[in-house]
Amino acid sequence: MPLDPDYALFLRVATEGSLSAAARAIGQSPAQVSKRLARLEQRLGVRLVHRTTRRLVLTSAGERFRADLSPILAALEAAEARVAGARLTPAGPLRVTAPTSFGRLHVAPHLHRFLAAHPAVALSLDLSDGFADLTAGRIDVAVRIAAAVPPPLVAHRLAASRRVLCAAPAYLDAAGAPASIADLSRHRLLAAEGQSPWRLAAGRRAATVEVHSAVATNSSEMVRELALTGVGIALRSRWDVGAALRTGALVRVLPEWEGSADVAVYAVHAPGAVPAAVTAFVAFLREVVDEGAWD
Repeated sequence: MPLDPDYALFLRVATEGSLSAAARAIGQSPAQVSKRLARLEQRLGVRLVHRTTRRLVLTSAGERFRADLSPILAALEAAEARVAGARLTPAGPLRVTAPTSFGRLHVAPHLHRFLAAHPAVALSLDLSDGFADLTAGRIDVAVRIAAAVPPPLVAHRLAASRRVLCAAPAYLDAAGAPASIADLSRHRLLAAEGQSPWRLAAGRRAATVEVHSAVATNSSEMVRELALTGVGIALRSRWDVGAALRTGALVRVLPEWEGSADVAVYAVHAPGAVPAAVTAFVAFLREVVDEGAWD
């Protein structure tokens, strides 16, 4: 319950020692201040102030009331100052969630820079492949890889998330390389829960592939490891397998086809007043998420 404004007025009168001085301090007329003070006394059923021609003197009840109210008002003012400071200076708890692989590969290696720049932030980082409910989970910032972010969430696009079909050379040596989208039905395909069907594009052509994963898993990291060890063909983001493609541990399959281009990497937070820690972390993500380094 907020502090009654007449309580603050009473403390101002007690501090200033006169109605006129209190009135000047708060920008009201002495008559208004007197009326509000009388209204407070009537509501409480006790006289707080002895009025004389020269000055105001607190009654014993008024003295006790001031002693009780003063620390309450001071605590409220301090709380407001802390909240206002959190909006201006990155500080306090900051809970972040990110997809497991992306967080491990592209966020965690750089966190020391954010923490060094903002030592007053108490960071909590949760890695999960599910889309967490920001409100229910009390999450401040979420990294999401999706085609779109639904309102009313605020989304900051960080990068495109190009996805390619790939497999280990050992798998292709044993099973042969598919020559067409239709050939994929004769291969072992790999996808985590929620990652089927594959929606692919090659120029103006589009294709949809229903995937019955050779291994059922809820982990995108597991899919990558299965592909690396020759279990089958996967549709993976360049940020996830770029290094493996460069070394030859994985090779492109049907290289003219890629995942639909509408998927991107976003930093997401709730609408409304944005704490400085959230703004700082989104800026940090803009710096470290570099899609040019994924190819």
